[in-house]
Amino acid sequence: MKRSKVYYANLHIDEFEDNLESKIKRLFDRAEFKKLISPKDLTAVKVHFGEKGNTSFVPPWYVRAIVDKVIEAGGDPFITDTTTLYSGPRNNAVGHLNVANEHGFAHSVVNAPLIIADGLKGRDFIEVEISKKHFKSVKIASDIFHADSMIVSSHFKGHIMAGFGGAVKNLGMGCAPVAGKKEQHSVRPIVDEELCIGCGRCVEVCPVQTIELINGKSVIHSENCIGCGECIQNCPEKAITMDWETEIPEFVERMTEYAYGVWNMKKGKIGFFNFLINITPDCDCFGVSNKYIVQDIGFLASDDPVAIDKASYDLVNKQHGFEGTNLKSNLSPGEDKFKGLNESTQGELQFIYGEKIGLGYQDYEIIEI
Repeated sequence: MKRSKVYYANLHIDEFEDNLESKIKRLFDRAEFKKLISPKDLTAVKVHFGEKGNTSFVPPWYVRAIVDKVIEAGGDPFITDTTTLYSGPRNNAVGHLNVANEHGFAHSVVNAPLIIADGLKGRDFIEVEISKKHFKSVKIASDIFHADSMIVSSHFKGHIMAGFGGAVKNLGMGCAPVAGKKEQHSVRPIVDEELCIGCGRCVEVCPVQTIELINGKSVIHSENCIGCGECIQNCPEKAITMDWETEIPEFVERMTEYAYGVWNMKKGKIGFFNFLINITPDCDCFGVSNKYIVQDIGFLASDDPVAIDKASYDLVNKQHGFEGTNLKSNLSPGEDKFKGLNESTQGELQFIYGEKIGLGYQDYEIIEI
């Protein structure tokens, strides 16, 4: 079985000149990402700009370090993301770009233009054949499809449904248009009437207005539900949940198949950075940044999305968890921090199923620069 190389830079500075941005550039070199980029390639640098109110996304000056190396390699980079499934300012290109600028992703900072890859309203995509278990084809944002090469910059953190978010999630969910995100989610939330206090928060956040209060309790009309999970994430009493045993494994598999669709069409022209900093319990789609669950660890680079996520997962779990955070259990080194956030998550399926369908390898070698 192949053993993939994952390059690692810690956050300790031995010399004044060796700042963190220079470490990102050295990772680019050691991972030989220059070989992925041909002269004049239109190179997509896939990021997550962070929801309005979020502060834990990968900062633009780190993305600038990647952009500078793409230009040095001869590429013409652009920074990109896709519109959101849920309601909010990033569910269209205009609002999304406004949030990106508010978060510092101006051209003068990142040295590249910003393009929302699935168009003005998230409707621009190309069908890509994959012939897997859940999907015969997947919908990929048009400008990511048409890019000549790609560098994926991911903030590694927790996620309520996927367990964690890293390279695989950034590929699968992050490169899909609205219709593709709907295909991947397709989970149906359940209301526990005994816990529901009828506050109406779920009604406010539902992007398709399929929840209403009846006799002081939330009722979800499942025939119209798109499975985005906003109601679950925003319920203050944790009264809304899902059938974790049956819904989550298929959700993770669908997301991983979408990731395969992007990876397969860019094979030999795609590289990955994972940033193990600001490790929050929630995705950067959440409009706040909660307390970090472990200390900052460093940066990783690889051409294998499964291996880089497995290495990131292992490095996080080796840490001692912070008390006084959403991490309620599994604080000791070696224990699964993401199951400490939610014991029902099955994020490890991203590795298992990803390897099964040919997305990458779980076996890896860490090479510290």
